[in-house]
Order: sequence, then C-alpha cells, then structure tokens
Amino acid sequence: MACSFSYHMQTKVNQLFFPFKDPFSFYILVLNNMKRANHQMLREAALFYLVICVGLQLKVVCFLQPNSLPDESYLGFTHEATDFFPAEEYDYIIVGGGTAGCPLAATLSEKYSVLLLERGGVASSDPDILHENRSLNPLLYANHDDSPAQNFFSEDGVFNTRGRVLGGSSMINFGFYSRADDYFYQNSGIEWDMSAVKSAYEWVENSIVTRTDRLRRWQASTYNAFVEAGVAPDNGFILDHVQGTKIGGSTYDDSGRRHGAVELISKANPENLRVVIHATVDRVLFSSSNNLAAVGVKYHDSKGTQHEVHVKRGGEVILSAGAIGSPQLLLLSGLGPESSLSSQKIPVVRDLPFVGQFMADNPRNGVNLLVPVRLPDVGVRVAGITEIGPYVESTAVPRVSSIIPFIPFLDLIPPVNLSVVVVGGKVSRPKSTGSLNLASSVDVTVSPKVRFNYYSRTEDILQCGNLVEILRKVLETQAMEEYKFPSILVPNYFAYIGPSLPEDSSDQESIAIFCRKTLSTFWHMHGGCLVNKVVDSRLKVIGVDSLRVVDASTFFNSPGTNPQATIMMLGRYIGEKILNERATISFFEQLKTHQTCPLQDLNP
Repeated sequence: MACSFSYHMQTKVNQLFFPFKDPFSFYILVLNNMKRANHQMLREAALFYLVICVGLQLKVVCFLQPNSLPDESYLGFTHEATDFFPAEEYDYIIVGGGTAGCPLAATLSEKYSVLLLERGGVASSDPDILHENRSLNPLLYANHDDSPAQNFFSEDGVFNTRGRVLGGSSMINFGFYSRADDYFYQNSGIEWDMSAVKSAYEWVENSIVTRTDRLRRWQASTYNAFVEAGVAPDNGFILDHVQGTKIGGSTYDDSGRRHGAVELISKANPENLRVVIHATVDRVLFSSSNNLAAVGVKYHDSKGTQHEVHVKRGGEVILSAGAIGSPQLLLLSGLGPESSLSSQKIPVVRDLPFVGQFMADNPRNGVNLLVPVRLPDVGVRVAGITEIGPYVESTAVPRVSSIIPFIPFLDLIPPVNLSVVVVGGKVSRPKSTGSLNLASSVDVTVSPKVRFNYYSRTEDILQCGNLVEILRKVLETQAMEEYKFPSILVPNYFAYIGPSLPEDSSDQESIAIFCRKTLSTFWHMHGGCLVNKVVDSRLKVIGVDSLRVVDASTFFNSPGTNPQATIMMLGRYIGEKILNERATISFFEQLKTHQTCPLQDLNP
C-alpha cells in the first residue's frame, strides 16, 4: 500500500490570517528563530498549530503499492466443490463470489462463519485475466460452458457478457475505478451512512486500486481533447464523481497487472471463511413453518452431484449473483410474479411481482478510428462527465488479438504502425427498461431471457444526440489532430472503422439511426431486484426473513461512470451493517437475560 499526501488551504480566511505557503513553512521558520532564542512556549505553540493544520487540511490517500504482486492468500481456504465437504450449518451463505460477494464474505468472516459459493473457477494464472494488454480476450474467447466470461445475447439482439469467475466481472472489465454520483445515493432507496460509505470505499482502495503515475500517449490525448471540447472543469486525479474531465483510479497497476475483487477475500478471517468454486446454486431453501424464511441452498458441483447446506439461527442466505443471476435464482426458488411462476409449474413460495422487472443496461455509442501511430497504451484512465448527461471515455484497443467481436466492422489486427481506438460514451440514467424471464424453469445453467428495450424512450435518444455532439467537438480539437491521416489534395482526415458521426447535428432522424446502428453495451446492466420493489432499504427481500440481495440487481441506475467501485463498496458496507445489527441484537438479548439479585432483608 502506498500513501500520498496532499495539502491545500481550505478558505480565504486561512490565507488572510496565515500568510505562509503552508503550515510546515511556518513551523520551520519558528524553529530556525528558536535556535537564536530559546523560547520553549513559542516552540510548543508552533508545534500545536502545525498539528491542527495537519489534522484539518492534510489528506492522506492510500492506494495499492505500484507493481504489487496479486495477493493470492485466499487460495489457502478456496476449495473445488467436488472435493469439499461442507459443514451442516454456517452463519452466512453467500451465493456468488463476484464484485460484491468477495468483499461481503471477507467482512462477515470477521465475526461469523461464512460459506461463499461461486459457479466459476479461479483465474489466478490466466494471462488473459491478469494482464491489461489482453483485457479484450476474456470477452472475445468466452463460451457458454466454463470460460471466465459468459457471453449471451439479449432479446434486443445486443451481444453482452457476465462474469463467471471468482472475483466476478471485476476480473473481466477494463479496470476503471470511480465512485458513485450524488444522484445515486439520494435516489437509490438504500439506507446510507455516508461516513461508513467513505470508509468502505477506502477499505477497497487500500487493497486493489492504483493511482497511475502518468498518463500514456492516448489517454493523455484523450484527457486534453475532453478539456478542449468543453468537458470542464479540468479536475486532474480524483476518485469522486464530479462534473468535468478526470483521471480515475484503476484496478490495473502501472505494470498492467489486474487486482480484482478476488484479492479482497484475502482480507478475510481464514478460520471463518470457506470459498467453494464450481459450485452452482440451484435454488434457495425455505422454512415450512412459522414466518417464511430462507434456511439454506441446494447446489451442484462440476460432476453434477447435489449438495445441501443450511444457515444457523440468526444467519442469512445472501444472493450476490449479479443483475442476471440474482433475479434468476429468486424466480427458480419460487419468489416472483405468481402468474408467471405458475405457468412454468414452479411452486410459488411468495408472490413478488417485480422480480426480474426494471432491467436496464446503459447504451454505449461512439466511433472507431484507425490512427496512423503505434500506441503503446491500453485501457481506460480518463473519463469526461458532461453537464448534459453522457459520460465519455476512450481506449486504444490491445494489439494481441483480433478485434472483430468488439468492433464488428473490422476483422484484423492493426498493422505495425497503426492502431485502433474507440471513442465513445455512455448514456447515463437510461429511462428505457425491460425484463428478465426464465428460459428454463428447472436448470439454472440455462441463461434467462433478458430484454433491455434500449432506446425505447425518447429521452435516451436525445441524450445519445448530446453524446454525438460532444464526440464531434472532441474530434475537432487540436489534441486529436495528430491522429488524422495526412493528405495532400484534401484536408487531413480520420479513418473511420464503421459508421462516422452524422454530418448534420440538427438532423434528429439521422442521429437516431446512428444511435441504434452503433448501439452496444457498456456491460453496466442493473435492476431486477429493485429497492422498495423486491428488497427493502437494507436489501432484505420483502416478506422473507433471512434473505438478502447484495449486488447491482438492486440498483435503479448504474452508479457513476463505472459501477465496480460502488459494487465493491456495497459488499463491504452491507457486511459492516450486518455486523453492527447483530452486535446490537446481541447486546439487547444480554440485557433481557441479565438477572438482578433481589434485595435481602438485612435486619437480624
């Protein structure tokens, strides 16, 4: 872990009453004077003032030590499902060892026994997962059966991907790390304690987030172009979501090595946590008497052998299977719209009509350029947060693989002295939503049918039009000039791969055609188990005891520019909330059972 120190005067009042560059300058000046005059009281006063200044104004920001090796100590308590013999009961059973499930399991293990079940495997030695210059490969070479990324097509016909590996989608994404926006906190319906939110973010950042030491060529050009195009202000490095152009954190370090959510498991109490891979949960088990409550799960291993495990009294089953997996598992377990479950002959445990509803995925649109330079950098370190809605990002495409599935207009690896870049944006807070329905009523390994209804709402098309205008301004900047091809007879030009931007920015019809033609996913799908629809403000499933959902399926919109930071924070945050809740319950139970001695008659 590396810590950096930053200092700035907070107000003009400070500068008025303290006309020094910083408090350290003041303290050094006093000490120098004290060499000539031994005034102990003044020296102590100066030291006191320095401490106050440091306490109020000095920020200590800690990140992963540059070029750190992945922390794989979690492998010591990770087991293959076929070789694992579970205990009869655990305090907590977490379904899904992904972006939320890993920090959640590590946190709960501080005090309680935890079983973490992950349908995928471990990718600690997979170069396509570990190295940033191979970051597209997990998406390009995914299959339906056992790859770390599982591809699927939505009912809209859009190619999409979900994680199937310990660490989840944090192990197959592009690594950009940025915290959530205020709108998300204010409208999510989740019960937030913002000081605990900040602490949870920092817990994640201390372990797996890197602050880059410098921007390489393409990311530097992107940053300058965004600022020049009016995506202001120029914010420099910042993890918070603020309007303007920013450099964010990354779960890739500066050597290009990934540090995903899986490494957060290494922060667990190894005596209390058991991680089981290739363990696919088929359904949640419920009590048959008194209040409806989750009591355990059934899962199968890679050989098809069935296993059943239960939670202890006071424990919980927690679904962290993601925006696709969690609503699917609720439906297979009999929690969902009664009419739909009955039509598929699934016994109805509880009628929850909104399970699988309000599914959303942020559209990605942009342009692909062949540029006349060899770019050494890959990945994303820069984002532009605009006043008119869209978020803009760009990346140079890694050279180590064919890129046709990522850019369907090109089937080649760029020549030696050329590169391919993607300049695009994300429609934030889309109004268009869809639904998730089971394709199989008995087999959890069959991907459900998902429709996101991209651009079914006019507001989303209008925001895509705003994105088109921003991209036009970006490409017109001086920072982008060096990426045009030279020409003698005509002005220098961009070499587009696929559609170029619409020529007439006022032609709404051509813009709508462009938006639908270039539509792809940002892999930021969410919904299906929304707060106040399926779960309450503490993410407990409504009407069912001992069952929670902790992942992006509870989100009404994707937080910030990229959601992984918030999803990891959520796992830590909810874990701490649960620990605090149980500590409070335990305290009051002890009060109830405390016996006071009756007063004795002391008279002889």
